Amino acid sequence: MSRPGTSDQPLRVAVVGAGPAGFYAAEHLLKQEDLTVEVDLFDRLPTPFGLVRAGVAPDHQKIKSVTRVYEKTAAKPGFRFFGNVTFGSDINLDDLRSHYHAVIFTTGAQTDRALGIPGEDLPRSHSATEFVAWYNGHPDYRELEFDLSQKSVAVVGVGNVAIDVARILCKTAEELAGTDIADYALDALRQSRVEDVYVLGRRGPVQAAFTDPEIKEMGELSGTDVIVLPEEARLDPLSERALSESEDRALARKVDLIQGLAGATPHGRPRRLHLRFLVSPVELTPAADGGVGGMRIVHNDLYADGRGNLRPRATERTEHLEVGLVFRSVGYRGTVLPGVPFRDDWAVICNDHGRVVDDSGSPVTGLYTAGWIKRGPSGIIGTNKACSVETVNLLLEDLASDRLLAPEHPSAETADSLVRSRQPVVFDFEDWRRLDELEKERGAALGRPRVKFTTVREMAEALGR
Repeated sequence: MSRPGTSDQPLRVAVVGAGPAGFYAAEHLLKQEDLTVEVDLFDRLPTPFGLVRAGVAPDHQKIKSVTRVYEKTAAKPGFRFFGNVTFGSDINLDDLRSHYHAVIFTTGAQTDRALGIPGEDLPRSHSATEFVAWYNGHPDYRELEFDLSQKSVAVVGVGNVAIDVARILCKTAEELAGTDIADYALDALRQSRVEDVYVLGRRGPVQAAFTDPEIKEMGELSGTDVIVLPEEARLDPLSERALSESEDRALARKVDLIQGLAGATPHGRPRRLHLRFLVSPVELTPAADGGVGGMRIVHNDLYADGRGNLRPRATERTEHLEVGLVFRSVGYRGTVLPGVPFRDDWAVICNDHGRVVDDSGSPVTGLYTAGWIKRGPSGIIGTNKACSVETVNLLLEDLASDRLLAPEHPSAETADSLVRSRQPVVFDFEDWRRLDELEKERGAALGRPRVKFTTVREMAEALGR
């Protein structure tokens, strides 16, 4: 059989996961001038764009504009989108091997890491992942409930997701009404009785993972006083040295912003955001109703490990916070895909720079990975581009060396028939374009960017199915 990549025999690639990494992989494949390539992009949701739609905060519309790049990729010849198709149930690995020369897994990191402390499973203890998906209108999470009648909330973690959660909790209903937050979430947040939000970081300001624009936004909230304890904003000698040796100007700006907030006089606003450093939760304690009633935290100091990293170390000093609702935001984990080698300790697909490998480290023919499920939850949206390009370049190397799959049914029509026989309610990219238009029309009537459809049934009915 001749090598695929010609007009008579296109190189057919399945990409599983329609987030940024999936679109960047499709873009790089379809830009190859000397190859004819067909890319079928699968996602278990009816809508594309992954965390750009379901993870980016609703008040960060500028970040979401990256989807314009992905729309250009979707308009290229050879691109198809199969939404509402779940790998592992609607289609499996054998199906893809029978219809494609290569498969790229870009499913991201879909679950969260646990705190591993007593009381973590109490009612009103949640992952930030759930809350973010809920207020963004993710179909899998729209039925969740969060007790916003609680006056005090703790958010464990100091990454951008933790700051997003805290900001959404602190914003006024009027501020949120101008975003594309899900309608049901907006209604719930209108009734919120939250007054105090504690954001807890186990290390100091230098090590906080959020960016300087995120902390700058917190200082601009109209209805919230930001409270930073001067003693926790003060840098220890190890952190001072790390900051002085760093050439990262953004890091210096972030520390300056944090220290500028330390000790500031509160304005008496309705809500207070307490940004805490060098503290770790060690136990969630129950209230009389059995749900979270408080959190015991320990104060930390920092030490340098053998590799020069600054690590937190518990002291004997503890403190009790009266909080009735907790969100943990201490990292994401990838999930196992049926038939695909997985490294549980790192929660990623076993791979060598993007080539999927077996337990012995040998490449698995025709299987590749990119994005968070390849490298872990690190970087920003744009980081996925270089990651996906690296993976696709390895795929192209393997194509040149005749090391791809030899599918029995390498035609677009056969793959389409198979998918639709397994999942009759498939959403293609034209369906998404129409849903996109309808959401924007609904939003325009209310002065909002869009009003989202949040169930598969709503989406199907909107399309007249």
